[in-house]
Amino acid sequence: MRAWVVPAPGRIEQVELPVPRPAEDELLIRVRACGVCRTDLHVRDGDLPPHRSPVVPGHEAVGEVVAAGSRAHGPGPGIRIGVPWLRRTCGRCRYCLRGQENLCPSSEYTGWDADGGYAEYVTVPAAYAYELPSGYRDEELAPLLCAGIIGYRALRRADLPPGGRLGIYGFGGSAHLTAQVAIARGAAVHVLTRSPAARALALDLDAASANDAYDRPPEPLDAAILFAPVGELVPVALESLDAGGTLSIAGIYLTDIPSLDYERHLFRERTVRSVTANTREDGREFLAAAAEHRISATVTPYPFDHADAALDDLAADRVNGVAVLTMP
Repeated sequence: MRAWVVPAPGRIEQVELPVPRPAEDELLIRVRACGVCRTDLHVRDGDLPPHRSPVVPGHEAVGEVVAAGSRAHGPGPGIRIGVPWLRRTCGRCRYCLRGQENLCPSSEYTGWDADGGYAEYVTVPAAYAYELPSGYRDEELAPLLCAGIIGYRALRRADLPPGGRLGIYGFGGSAHLTAQVAIARGAAVHVLTRSPAARALALDLDAASANDAYDRPPEPLDAAILFAPVGELVPVALESLDAGGTLSIAGIYLTDIPSLDYERHLFRERTVRSVTANTREDGREFLAAAAEHRISATVTPYPFDHADAALDDLAADRVNGVAVLTMP
């Protein structure tokens, strides 16, 4: 099969690999589309330390089941499923047992610990694959599998009250999906991003306002989510929170945070929370929301052979919405 691999930090190249054999509890998937996530960029560039080298990146894969291991229970051949970031947890540690499997110290991730979806075939443990809502094209579903799910967890961590005022800093793949969920639930969403195209997209999606990332939103925020991997936006977002507000930081990687002034940024019970991966329940809840409320994924398709260009464009902020690799 054809696949893209990261052989060393800073490089990605297309190679021929054997079609993987599914383990006893795994499904073999023929990939039809795979989202290009900023985490893939961090894997390519070495911002995330290599866990497997070389590794096939990609953890937003949509495809059809073609084979299954002897103990794999789930959808049968020909059924369309999703292959997400969270690949496996131990199921026995204190985090798994209390419903926080995203914090499992033995957790494994698609496209980092195991080969991912920048390939014609990929395997996935059956218990961690997602059934997908109908009415969406493959390339529309791909970004929901990480950008959508992790954004949904970030929204949950932000503790946005019903009908509240939400600030979103950065407006790429994950943010534009999360905004739609918040708006559908009655929130006033204020988008703050440096990209004029992203600001225009935000207004098209019925955001209440769209301004530069360093501007003050037009009203105090009950909650904010930081999607941009820019640590210097943390004090900017905190200063825009109303009393009791929460800032949720959605990225797996963030540049250094400047010094905070207690009175300006934290006093009056403002809260900062990080987000670490997601649980399977987060994914099921988000995909149920996507089935109930039609979520519009703004997609820029790239042929599979142009995965390197897709990552370069993502790094340079030339992608509006989400880049998705499509198979011929």
